[in-house]
Amino acid sequence: MRALIAMLAAGAVVAPYPVVRPGVAIRFPADHGAHPDYRTEWWYVTGWLKTADGRERGFQVTFFRTRPPVDAGNPSRFAARQVLFAHAALSDPAVGHLLHGDRAAREGFGIAQAKVGDGDVAIRNWRMRRLPDGRWSARVTTRDFAFDLMLTPTQPPMLQGVAGYSRKGPLPEQASRYYSMPHLRVAGVLNGARVTGEAWLDREWSSDYLAPQAQGWDWTGINFDDGAALMAFRIRRKGGGVLWAGGSLRRANGQVVRLAPGDVMFRPLKQWRSAATGAVYPVAQEVRIRLPEGVRAFALTPLFPAQELDARRSGLPVYWEGAVRTLGGRGYLELTGYDRALSL
Repeated sequence: MRALIAMLAAGAVVAPYPVVRPGVAIRFPADHGAHPDYRTEWWYVTGWLKTADGRERGFQVTFFRTRPPVDAGNPSRFAARQVLFAHAALSDPAVGHLLHGDRAAREGFGIAQAKVGDGDVAIRNWRMRRLPDGRWSARVTTRDFAFDLMLTPTQPPMLQGVAGYSRKGPLPEQASRYYSMPHLRVAGVLNGARVTGEAWLDREWSSDYLAPQAQGWDWTGINFDDGAALMAFRIRRKGGGVLWAGGSLRRANGQVVRLAPGDVMFRPLKQWRSAATGAVYPVAQEVRIRLPEGVRAFALTPLFPAQELDARRSGLPVYWEGAVRTLGGRGYLELTGYDRALSL
């Protein structure tokens, strides 16, 4: 912040961030690609893998792009106009804790890129991209694991909120452009062994994601065995309570039910304390959603409790992100702001 104030005092011209507003259509394939004018965005994949001998693991890979408040007139090639972060994680019950790695770099110089016009984002040898036939590939190599996966869509993209405009707070501009791709069929290689599975891709971009009074969020994406899909979230208020909530249920027949703030409730069932950070996470939760026909409840149970990801080394926060099961489905649960208030 002090560096930004000094820059503004020196007369730098910082291009304003666009505001997310309703009524703007999501367009493909362009919106698979980067939106460099916005403050931040991400390409986020979570899923379950199965080896030939039936062993199950969770995996996650996320690429973030952010536009720092840099002087738009700075001619230097080294000005950090766009910065990319990435992290990947593997949840293996045989290990009992999360394995993860990360990358960070400014865009350019053949090191990092976030393509405009279609999905293609990379930092060094990590890459996620959409192929001409519509499949996505994800390739990651870390000290502890490596995977090279192909993700094949089996359903159309699922627009979140109102036609992709997803409110995140009490003010209309506290919102993101948001769509999901549930039920991605996965095939590829993990640590040299063939794996199959199912995954979920989330795409969001925003300039004002969290209200100042927000502490963090709980989010889940669930692929159900019958082809249905659920996304639900709540944004917690500093000092306690819920600031905002929402989500979508796509039924097995393709019908989408949009969930308003009063339609979503998270109730902790079991907590886990991290020995590394001291944060206490509700790693098992009941998610209740109100539908036209009544209330449905889903108990989310973690693959194992110790799925905390400490990404501070790459400029990202500490949070819990883990593979979870529920009756008739599997997915991921993400818990942020339990170490300290989240700031984007």
